Amino acid sequence: MTVARKFCRVIQPGALSTVQDKGRFGYQRFGMSPSGVVDRAAYREANWLLSNPGEAAVLEMTITGAKLEILSAGRCAITGADMGAILNGAPAPRSKVFAVSAGDVLQFGMVKNGLRTYLAVGGGFDVPLVMGSRSTNLKCGIGGFLGRALKAGDELAALPDNGGEARELPPQVYQREIVLRYVAGPQQDMFPTEVYAAFNAAEYVVSPQSDRMGCRLDGCNLQTPGGTDIVSDGIAFGSIQVANSGQPIVLLADRQTTGGYAKIGTVISKDLPLLAQALPGTKVKFLLVKVE
Repeated sequence: MTVARKFCRVIQPGALSTVQDKGRFGYQRFGMSPSGVVDRAAYREANWLLSNPGEAAVLEMTITGAKLEILSAGRCAITGADMGAILNGAPAPRSKVFAVSAGDVLQFGMVKNGLRTYLAVGGGFDVPLVMGSRSTNLKCGIGGFLGRALKAGDELAALPDNGGEARELPPQVYQREIVLRYVAGPQQDMFPTEVYAAFNAAEYVVSPQSDRMGCRLDGCNLQTPGGTDIVSDGIAFGSIQVANSGQPIVLLADRQTTGGYAKIGTVISKDLPLLAQALPGTKVKFLLVKVE
């Protein structure tokens, strides 16, 4: 029998802190969003550092991080955005395993670089599995910690840590100007050649209205002769949807399962972590590539 242990108590939750894993798959046909981490690269790095299972749950923090009281000894790893993490008043390392003890205080501040920070613990955070995943779905109020973002006073448990070798990676540095490679979308015939040309030449800016559902972009208006309404069809992570406003939205982890607006393309999975860490105001350009 697997016995979890209380690992930390939330003193301050930060702007948006949720328990996430790789996602909830196999249920989109029933209208259930996959959820899961937005930055899959940082998630994989965090669990690799700790020799955790690939599906272990982590804490995802956005813009400003949490302040946590450690309740039991363990190993931690921090990846993704730099939130100037402090352990007992001293800087905590990024992308490197470090130990914590009961009574320690681990605090994250405002992002200095990037947008989302990931805290992993040896063994992974222990919350109930819902449809095979520990991820929080905020819109449905399921998964994660009681289906919601963390609040002060919440206590998180961790699964047993099987240990592992000491591992370290170079901390990621995120740019304020990014290029996203994409393949043409399933409704490419709705976008004339000149619209694709304008899209590829344009420079967009990440909107403050972005969230875990989608990254909204402000810039070149992609108007099409017949509009962009379609019979709703499936949405993939990275789908570039063009609403009737003409502004593109790149759909992310909490995306809807189907959508009624045409998709001009899909950002390739390799480049999605760049967008996951893009602060509002980040400049974005698109580069059309072939699947090959």
